[in-house]
Amino acid sequence: MSRMNMRSATLAAAALAWMAFAAPSFAADPALAQGRQIFNNGVAAVPACALCHTLKDAGSTGQIGPNLDELKPDASRIARVIRSGMGPMPAFTALTDAQVAALSLYVSTVTQSKP
Repeated sequence: MSRMNMRSATLAAAALAWMAFAAPSFAADPALAQGRQIFNNGVAAVPACALCHTLKDAGSTGQIGPNLDELKPDASRIARVIRSGMGPMPAFTALTDAQVAALSLYVSTVTQSKP
């Protein structure tokens, strides 16, 4: 392998390793995909989180609630706020425990994995 091809291969491998570290794997964890779906589209009697919150991964720019990319909440805080409400955000008790867990996992994963 020529020196240039070796360098290109090394750079490509480093880029792939960084992408694997920096980006959550939605294919490997279906709960992440479910959380993203709930965040963007809501469910039954629960509106989409994206209406009120900014979250880069979801492509949302809501201005009513806090910017989640800046706040970087952990999963337990997210679950607590979903269940109890906070400020202008009401409690969303219609979500199942599995939906709350998926949504909490999604938001905490995509906000914590970014520098």
